[in-house]
Order: sequence, then structure tokens, then C-alpha cells
Amino acid sequence: MSDTKEKDILRGGQFLVKETKCEDVFTLEDLNEEQKMMRESTKEFVDRELWAHWERFEKKDYAYTEECMRKAGELGLLSVAVPEAYGGMGMGFVSTMLVCDYISGATGSFSTAFGAHTGIGTLPITLYGTEEQKQKYVPKLATGEWFGAYCLTEPGAGSDANSGKTKAVLSDDGKYYSITGQKMWISNAGFCNLFIVFARIEDDKNITGFIVENDSENGISFGEEEKKLGIHSSSTRQVFFNETKVPVENMLSERGNGFKIAMNALNVGRIKLAAACLEAQRRVIGEAIKYANERIQFKTPIINFGAIKAKIADMATNVYVDEAACYRAAKNIEDRIAIREASGNSHQEAELKGVEEYAIECSILKVAVSEHVQHTTDEGIQVFGGMGFSADTPMESAWRDARISRIYEGTNEINRMLSVGMLVKKAMKGHVDLLGPATAVGEELMGIPSFETPDFSEVLSEEKDLIVRLKKVFLMIAGSAVQKFGPDLEKHQMLLMAASDILIQTYMAESAILRTEKNAKRFGEEAQAAQIAMSKLYLYRAVDIVQQKGKEAIVSFAEGDEQRMMLMGLKRFTKYTNQPNVVKLRTQIADKVAADNGYTFD
Repeated sequence: MSDTKEKDILRGGQFLVKETKCEDVFTLEDLNEEQKMMRESTKEFVDRELWAHWERFEKKDYAYTEECMRKAGELGLLSVAVPEAYGGMGMGFVSTMLVCDYISGATGSFSTAFGAHTGIGTLPITLYGTEEQKQKYVPKLATGEWFGAYCLTEPGAGSDANSGKTKAVLSDDGKYYSITGQKMWISNAGFCNLFIVFARIEDDKNITGFIVENDSENGISFGEEEKKLGIHSSSTRQVFFNETKVPVENMLSERGNGFKIAMNALNVGRIKLAAACLEAQRRVIGEAIKYANERIQFKTPIINFGAIKAKIADMATNVYVDEAACYRAAKNIEDRIAIREASGNSHQEAELKGVEEYAIECSILKVAVSEHVQHTTDEGIQVFGGMGFSADTPMESAWRDARISRIYEGTNEINRMLSVGMLVKKAMKGHVDLLGPATAVGEELMGIPSFETPDFSEVLSEEKDLIVRLKKVFLMIAGSAVQKFGPDLEKHQMLLMAASDILIQTYMAESAILRTEKNAKRFGEEAQAAQIAMSKLYLYRAVDIVQQKGKEAIVSFAEGDEQRMMLMGLKRFTKYTNQPNVVKLRTQIADKVAADNGYTFD
């Protein structure tokens, strides 16, 4: 605890303006023995109960999803994030990410049920509930005796979550609220015992949260199971409340605090969703590699063709980078929680504030990893060719299941705008100094550039220098945009989207480089050859995106001399001294993955 307290942990968003040393990031290679055992037991459960029966999930076997959830509860897998005082394992944030990661790769149906129950179905009570509420409900949720669901979305309230019409009316005797309204897209609705329901009291500005037990005799009814593109065995229904009586003691937190509960639950949900997209990518890569090693065309395994190697290399690179970024942020959150607890905060308050601190990173991860899993599953189908399009192989179901990840926990469009918007707000509050660094970048653009050739002899030194310059691109564009538009910046959504892509690529690329640098120092460069190649390949692609989005933003809001100067700055900040050999990098990565017959970097 003292080490954690003494470490100068960056606040959320500060990665952009402060240096992070590789020794200060957590990587999958840092897992302790307990965490490794937890990972193995989770993988065993998945292989035995989920992966071996993936076709059952495609046939809308809702009962089997529920059965597997109960088995997960018996093994303690539903309780890792629950404090010991309420029947849980009380494990740290990294360990909860680890279980979420490795339990989620076989089928999106189970992954959704698991995430909805352990996250938004349970966490609101552990984080906001009274002691009585936690004692009454959380132990049942931790063991899988009861299952939870989360009722926020309505036909007219999706991304605008606070606009819900569901009403809660206090009884004349003040003993209960009557809730009336319609909720939709409710995961686990078909077998849950408890709902977290958001409703509006009178004409309150903000909604209020309630814990509602599922009782058909108390005005609760359901629509049919939704017909969905993917996650076929995830129970998803509309839920109707008709004067459902809820005791006043079942109000969650305070009146009008529902919107805050919903947003903080989504912060946790976003980083957990990113984790839930990791193992899915690993398994798709594993299946694609096995198929490519065995599929003979033109008298040779198709893995030997450069077109296939390029796909395999990009798929492996994406998940390697995703792992680096997810576990980096998870450990930041865990350390921040520990610091707050050491300073006297309750576990509830410490976890809430710890996750809230890194809301920017949670949004970044949600966007990046959900888009990577979609790309990976799509390329998985392509490697399989015609067989990939067949429902007889798990590729097409993986692609369909992946699609929802870009929508729930806040659409990627919402999260892109949130990441930049939250960063600007943090700057205005003085939590992240953007003005100073942005001013310095402006002054640098006015100065004469150095023509000295830097010494890039150390491993990844040029890549680290490029990361510093990519941050300058964001500061240049965001600084000018804030100066130009002020508080109205949030109205310029296309500009925010372009800026967010620069922010996202910078964080993801830096995370990979820091992971690889740390491991190269302790395991040797030779042992990390493929990882070095993946870090270089991802950064190369990231620079392309930054150039494209940077130009798009600059030409859209700057004119004349300002535009010319910023375009020159963009070119200067994204320039390589030594361009990487992309074909060589991809070949090196693909050959390593093919030789291992799967993804083995975790």
C-alpha cells in the first residue's frame, strides 16, 4: 500500500501532457500467481461449458445461458468484484478485468449475460446501496442465487439517458413508490430476479434509481424475446411496469441521483466491455491460424501467402495493443482506489472515484477495442473464405456477436465525443494542464525546427519520440479549437470526432510501446522481437490515422496563415526519420503466430 501511495500515478487524461515511464505501467506479463490461477480456471470453465457448446448459444438456448450463469456462480466467477463482506472474493480491479476478459471470448451471448449481471446489475448496489440494501441483495447476486438486470433505456431515451419518461409516484402514506413505464433492450430480463430501474419523481431534473424485485403479481410484465443480429442466447426483452410498488427503502442512493449512478456504472461498463473483447479476438486468431495452416490451395497452406499474413499480423497486433492499453488503465484504476482507501475513503467511495478519475481512458478503450474486435472477426471470416460465411463454423457468429459492442455502454460516437469533452472539462477545472503544453506547441511552431539527426539507437526510441509528437498534434488542434469555439466546441461534433481519433490512437500506440519497452528491458530484445514488430506496426498505422484526421480537422476550422502553419506542424509532428519496413514487420508477426499455431502473447 505504501508503494502505491508513494508512486506518482498520473490522473486521468494526464497521459497526454506528462511522460509515462515503462516501469510504471502494468502489463499482462506482471500477473501474480493468484491471478494466473484465476485466469486458468476461468479458461477451463469457458472451454468446458461455453466453447464446447457454442452452437447451443446460436440456437437461442436461453435456458443454457442461465444454466451456465449458475455454474459460473458456483465457481465464484460472479463474485470477483464483490467485497468479501457481502459474500464476494473482493479482488482488485485488475483481477476483475482478468476474469471479464477470459470469460467473454467463446460467445457474446454469455458474455452479455455475465457483464449485465456482474456489472450494471450488481455494481450499482455495491457502490451506491445502503448497508441494509447490500446485506439483503448483494450476497444473492454474488453466488448466482439471484440474477440482476439494468433498466435504463426506453423507446424515447437511448443515448439521452436522462430523458426517460418512466414515473415514480410516492404513495399517500409515504411508504412506497409506484413505478409506471416501459424499458427496452433489457439484458437478462427473461431470468433475472432483480432490476435496477431508473424513473423520474414528479418533475425532477434528473432520474432516480430504484431496486425492484421481479414479481409478476406486482405489475411487471415482459415483451417477447427480441430478434437480434447476434448474441442470440442473451435474453433481451422489453419490461413494462404498471404501478409496480417499490418500498421507499429501495431507493438507490438519493432522489435525483439516478443519472449520476447510470453514468458511473457506464464508466465501469466501458472498460469491462473493452476487456470482454480481448479473448474473443485471441480465439478468432487461433481459429484463423489453425485453418490457414491446414487449408491447402495452389499446393501450399494459405498461411504462406502474403495476403493472409497481412491479415493475421494486423489481427494479432490489434489484440496485443488492446491488452496493453486495457491492463495499463485497469492498474491505474486499482492504484487510485488503493490510494483513496489509504487516505480514509470507504471502499464504495474509493472505487467510485477511482473509476471516475479514468473515465476518459474508459471511453478511449471502449471505442478502440470494440472496433478492433469487429475488424478481427471480419478478417477471420475472410481467412476462412466461404467456410467463414457458413454457420457451421464459429466465425460468422463471432462477427455478429461483435457488432453490438460498438453500440452498448454508449455508442462509439457518444464515447468519441465524451473522451475529448471530458478532457476539456478536466482542463477547465485545473485537473489536467492543457493550456500550458498547447501554448508551448504553438510557440514551437513559430520557431525554427531542428535539423539535427536524433540518436535512435535504443530500442523503440524513435517510436517514443513519435508518440511525444502525436500528443503535440492533439494539443495543437484541440488548443486552437477551444480558443476558437470555447464552450460551443461540443456543438462541433465532426471536429470532436476527428480530435478523438487522434487521442485514441495516441493512447493505444503509447500503451503498446510502453508494454514492449518494459518487457524488452527485463526479458531481452530478442525474446520480444515479435512484440517490438507489433508496436512498430501499430504506430505506423496510428500515424496514418493522425495525419488523416488532423488534416480533416485543420482544413475544417482554420483558414489562411493559421491553416498553413498548422498543416506544416502536422507534417513535422508526424514525420519519421526512419520509415519502418511494413511488409517485413507483418511477415515477422505472422510467422511467429503461425509457428505458435495461435496467439501466445498473453
